[in-house]
Amino acid sequence: MQLSELCSKLKFDHLPAQLDTLCEQAAKRELNYREFLGQVLGAEWQGRRLQGVERGLRLARFPYIKTLEQFDLGFQPSIDRKLVRELAGLGFVERGDNLLLLGPPGTGKTMLAVALGIKAIEAGHRVLFLTLETLITRLRRAQAENRLEWQLQQWVAPKLLIVDELGYLPMSREEANLFFRLVEQTIEDRGG
Repeated sequence: MQLSELCSKLKFDHLPAQLDTLCEQAAKRELNYREFLGQVLGAEWQGRRLQGVERGLRLARFPYIKTLEQFDLGFQPSIDRKLVRELAGLGFVERGDNLLLLGPPGTGKTMLAVALGIKAIEAGHRVLFLTLETLITRLRRAQAENRLEWQLQQWVAPKLLIVDELGYLPMSREEANLFFRLVEQTIEDRGG
């Protein structure tokens, strides 16, 4: 059986494009079979990981892509650098804790939320980004179409749900109740 056929059967989609280069590098570095196999499998795993991150970024629906490394902490000196580093460790995501970023417009809350969301995707978590307006609109539509429970489940499924612009728009009592249904569903599904 040919190597390309084996790669296809094993669903190694990323390896074939790199195989010649990996073989040349292995020969130059005089790698033993175990080391070479490690490099080959590592190349496939890295390709799959990157593909997963790209898919996660698309599914998250971020308004833009900005990483924590691109976040200028000097722009907003009131932000606690130590706290940002702690949040970057994603302990709050692992525990299923809520995180509220509060402050006036233009202080970098959305950018920080997006950057933390990207970190979560890179760590293998599902993430979804919505504005409060989008969330409320979809909740109202789902309620009118008698599929509210289904919609709530869709938003509880990601490990991290980012709701942007919370507190910027007024909500009616009905909208607030719908929002708190989502919060309650999230707490219930995460065992809290």
